[in-house]
This record gives sequence, C-alpha cells and structure tokens, in this order.
Amino acid sequence: MRSNKNNTSAYLQGFTRLITDATIGVTDVVESMHNRVVHPPFLPSTPVQHLITNIAGIAYKNIKWSTQFIGGSLDKALRQLSPILGKVNTSEKKEAIRSLLNGVVGDYLEEKENPLQITMQFRYLAKEIPLDRKSIDAAYPKINGKILLMVHGSCLNDMKWTQKEHNHGDALAEELGKTPIYLHYNSGRHISTNGQDLSELLEDLVRHWTVPIEELVIIAHSMGGLVSRSALYYGCQQQQTWTKHLKKMVFLGTPHHGAPLERIGNYIDNILEFIPYSKPFARLGKIRSAGVTDLRYGNLIDEDWQGHERFELKGDQRQHIPLPQQVEFYCIAASSENETARTHARIKGDGLVEVKSALGQHKNPDKNLEFKEGNTWMAFENTHSDLLNNAKVYAKIKEWLIQ
Repeated sequence: MRSNKNNTSAYLQGFTRLITDATIGVTDVVESMHNRVVHPPFLPSTPVQHLITNIAGIAYKNIKWSTQFIGGSLDKALRQLSPILGKVNTSEKKEAIRSLLNGVVGDYLEEKENPLQITMQFRYLAKEIPLDRKSIDAAYPKINGKILLMVHGSCLNDMKWTQKEHNHGDALAEELGKTPIYLHYNSGRHISTNGQDLSELLEDLVRHWTVPIEELVIIAHSMGGLVSRSALYYGCQQQQTWTKHLKKMVFLGTPHHGAPLERIGNYIDNILEFIPYSKPFARLGKIRSAGVTDLRYGNLIDEDWQGHERFELKGDQRQHIPLPQQVEFYCIAASSENETARTHARIKGDGLVEVKSALGQHKNPDKNLEFKEGNTWMAFENTHSDLLNNAKVYAKIKEWLIQ
C-alpha cells in the first residue's frame, strides 16, 4: 500500500493533469465554435474570413501550448514537494471528490494513467485489504466463514455506505454474525470490465480466506448491482469457485433496464450534433464515461457495447442475461411518492431509477428478470440515496438474509 505522502502527491499531480487536459479540451470547443460563427454552414468563405480564422488559430495554439507547458512544470514540482505534501492527511471529502471524478471520467483517467484513477480493491474500515492470508487475518481478528460483500454505486465509494451514522453492512454483520468486506472501484469503466475484474478478485478472495467459507452474500446499490450481475455472469462462464459459495444477492435501486437520465442525455447529444451551430457543444456531453453510458439500458457484458458507437441514438440492444437459479435474488425499488401511489398506473421512481427498472420489469416480457414472489419490495417516500440508511430498508434486508 502506498504511503500517505505518495498518495497526496499523486492526488495533486492527477488533478494537475486533469485540469490541463480539461483546459485544452475547452479551448478546442471554443475554437470550433469560433470557426462555426466565422464560417457559417452552407455558405462560401471570403479571404477576410480565412484571415480571421488563421489569426485566431495562432492564439488558440498558444493557449494550448502554454497550458501543456505549465501543467508539465507543475507536475514535476509536485513530485519535488512530496515530503511536504505527505503531511496532509487524506480526508473523506477528498476520497468523495476522487470517486465522483472516476464516475464521470474514470475511463479517461485510466486511459491516461492519471494518478486519480481508482484501482479495484477490497476494503474494510476504508483501508485496502491485500489478498493474502496474513493481511486478511490482520483486517479481521474475529473472522468467520460468512462473507458479506457490499458493492457501492456510480460516483461513490466504500465509505458512502455509512449514512447518518448507520451502515447496512456493519449493522448486518454484527447482528447476523457475518464478516463485512467492501468493494472500492472505478465506476467510470465499462460495467462488464468491472464485472470481470470483480469476478477475478472474488476468486482470489475465496482462495485466501483463512477459514472455511460457509456462504457469500452480496448487497449492491445502484450500478453496483449491475457490476455484481456482470461478475456472476463471467464467474459462471468460467466455472469459478466463488460462484458456488454465493447464496444471496440483494439489489438496492439497481437500474436493471437502465436509467432515464442517461437516455435523455443521449437524445440531447444527438440534437446538438444535428444543429450546425450547436455541434461543437456536443463534445461536452460526450465527456461522460463508459460506465455512465452503460447505464442507458443496463449493459452487463462486453457484447452489449463492443463494436457500437457509445453515443449513437439507438434502442435497447442488450443480450438478455437471466438470473441464475442457484442464487436467491432480492430487490428493493424506491419511490418519492407515498404508499397510496400503489394504485397509480405509473409510480414515480427515486429520482434516478424508475420503479420498473429497479424491479427488473421490461416492456418486452422476454427481458423480465422474474424475481420470485416475496423477493421484491417497494420503499415509498425514499430517494435513491435514502436506500443507504432507511430503517425499513435495513429491516427488509435483514429479514431476507435470515430466511
């Protein structure tokens, strides 16, 4: 595990590189917009217009060159300041900002090898658990064979399971005698990529667990549910050992069939792209990560996105991945309305995920997830984040895990 000194230095270096890249990117958008104004679409350009564009181009190049030069100099300076920076303690707020950045542009951070990128790991008490027997024993003095894995959602991290001094994982572990472990991952990567990595990580975990494993239970919030389903799919395909220990999986507000905000964003991208004067701004909308665009319909496997343009306007073309019969699956959907909404033809969702998507229901019956009767529950008067601390939600999860 890296020292706090190196973590802080890398954190600031990462921000420097990100700001540098962002400045250059915005400059490109402004230059493109300037060209659109000077050279109107479908009209011939005069020599004067070309002269204006050439002069402006020199200015834009200078901005980008200066930004790269200053960014590179700051990066080197930060390395030299490591001894001083090491005295700055890593805060929960800093981790939250980093997780948010990974959710929004995590694939970009990974591509550029930016120090801000998050590497998938298991954690407990906000500390990484290396997957060897000595480290696992050190993390859990009272270890047992009942593993409870908590998987966070998009733009969040393992610490965000604690809300209003309550943590579903810790509370369940204490009451039901389980060993809690938390996944920490870059939610901006493709869901299928994270799913495959999680499957491999779980295989290492069960191989190095220091007592016989009795059961593995996964509780996942939002995108975390899709990552968990993806991991289970790939684990079953490869006949990995961990899948034989998995007994139950609980989804909290998981967009099994996608989230409406990402679909709306996709429509806006295409509208901006279609209008000549707004076309440069379409680039800004396309900054969002692969993880975010996977949420459009709930992609689970590589085939759902490979060979496709991420921002192309098209319908749901995913392969249907049914829930395996050997595992008990449960899901909770939240609604901002009160319980009288049960009688409504269309119940409002939690602000981010529609009720039908969270319950695995699709307009095409062949794509329904078919949760068993009694394995679904509605949390009325709750938002998407309320699912992390609501007492009734906790009671329902506890009831299911006791069964």
